[in-house]
Amino acid sequence: MHVLLTGASSGIGAGLAEVLGAAGHTLTLVARREEKLRDVAEGIASPTHLLVCDLCDLDAVDSLIADAEAVGGPVDMLVNNAGMELLCPTAGAPVETAGRLLRLNLEVPLRLTSQVLPGMLERDRGFIVDIASVAAMGSQPYGTWYAASKAGLSAAGRQIRWEIRHTNVHVLTVYPGPIHTEMGHRAVSSYKKDPTGGLLPWGTTEELGRRILRAIDRRQGELIYPRLYTATAWFPRVIDFFGRFANIELAEPK
Repeated sequence: MHVLLTGASSGIGAGLAEVLGAAGHTLTLVARREEKLRDVAEGIASPTHLLVCDLCDLDAVDSLIADAEAVGGPVDMLVNNAGMELLCPTAGAPVETAGRLLRLNLEVPLRLTSQVLPGMLERDRGFIVDIASVAAMGSQPYGTWYAASKAGLSAAGRQIRWEIRHTNVHVLTVYPGPIHTEMGHRAVSSYKKDPTGGLLPWGTTEELGRRILRAIDRRQGELIYPRLYTATAWFPRVIDFFGRFANIELAEPK
């Protein structure tokens, strides 16, 4: 399959690129940082194309699918992975940064999905993989904008799954919990104390990639990893209740 993967230069995206490449898929990797993209591509044996693009430039986004297909052929799988996080009090949040977050985390995936779906539906095959977050289902202290963007992506996935339910095009929404990435560790360090209490499990990009491939093979609609965070989906009110007493505060800016 030809896979278009956004946010491929680091973290979850880089791990997914390695797993998808090892499975023999043709890759188009998208990110802003060309040098980082090249570092990721060096370790991949399958055909790999690079598209350097700032996804907050909507003009560039609107030509991205056509650019990818001109090089690698029809996109069989779109992985909407690129994203950013913002942890701050909702009162007085930096609106420009928050607006960029909503654009990157929610608007861009929807634009790309709208571009790629017509071809997939015409061919009657294809996969869309949205990397959301467990923050979409439960409380993330001081993460209002991030959680809202991921909840929106989750809702969009459910709607699209319903629209295309009689076709062979499939949508998988992925809800990662804490993952050992630069972004994941930076988020935890934003608090005065670890909000996981040092007890809840962390995942790896490699295992997440393997589980995504397995979920695609099984045509799952949703995937939560690590599995313990499935409780976030089943008991959000309980989690919110205990969160009230957790006394979690942001660290002082350095």
